[in-house]
Amino acid sequence: DADATIFDKILAGDIPSDKVYEDDLCYAFRDINPVAPTHVLLIPKVRSGLTQLRHASPDQAALLGHLMSKVGAVAAAAGLGDAGYRLVVNDGADACQTVFHLHLHIIGGRELAWPPG
Repeated sequence: DADATIFDKILAGDIPSDKVYEDDLCYAFRDINPVAPTHVLLIPKVRSGLTQLRHASPDQAALLGHLMSKVGAVAAAAGLGDAGYRLVVNDGADACQTVFHLHLHIIGGRELAWPPG
């Protein structure tokens, strides 16, 4: 598939990943270019036109809710405890989105600076 993203290739098993969590609807793996000691990406298993959060439709609300409901479990599986983590969604070029398959960044493992950017 010429339109396949790197995440589609990871889901297909064509590219290896360091899996942190998986269920029927989503997959989480460690980022290969982490911005913090712990940096995990959480993606829906089916892209189905969901390339950016701004393009989400009402019929995708259940999938988006599922992703959000799994963030805590993914963070725990990645070893992020009570100290906390940051959840980031980059949406579009100005936000530095480089893979157009919706994904959530779960970042932690150290005190994170604020404001970002």
